[in-house]
Amino acid sequence: KQNIAEDLKAPRVERKAPTALSEEETMRLLEQAAGDSPKELRDRAMLELLYATGIQVSELVTLKLSDINLQMEYLVCTDNSRERIIPFGAMAKQALEAYLKQGRAPLLSGGDSVYLFTNCSGQVMSRQGFWKIIKYYGDKAEIKSDITPHSLRHSFAAHLLKSGADAHAVQTMLGH
Repeated sequence: KQNIAEDLKAPRVERKAPTALSEEETMRLLEQAAGDSPKELRDRAMLELLYATGIQVSELVTLKLSDINLQMEYLVCTDNSRERIIPFGAMAKQALEAYLKQGRAPLLSGGDSVYLFTNCSGQVMSRQGFWKIIKYYGDKAEIKSDITPHSLRHSFAAHLLKSGADAHAVQTMLGH
């Protein structure tokens, strides 16, 4: 008549702390997409922008062209009902400009998309598609640690803090 399991609590699942790449590993990763094919230009822009802003991969793949201001070097990231304005630097700007001038149109194959980044079929990039990209370049850079898109987000924050950035400003950029 009585449920003896009513007060049982599930054991806590141990969460692995996110890993940050070293600055040297990050630079090696970013250097891997150095070609000038449309795919490599896109991959370089995605990697540079992810590292330069610390946005989540879901935010990266859903960025629209209208979310980017190249002249002022910032992007607008809309999350639920919040909007964050996040600056990016010269390297990300340079990679974005090259992608927009030479790489995006061939990937769209004559079509059109409001999204900044598309896959090779001109469709919106998926999170899993980007995960494969980062794994590919991580292997190419011979990075032995487990690398995920979140690794670049964590590296962004760790490297900024190590360089003396204000912790509150970093938290704001991350959306915390």
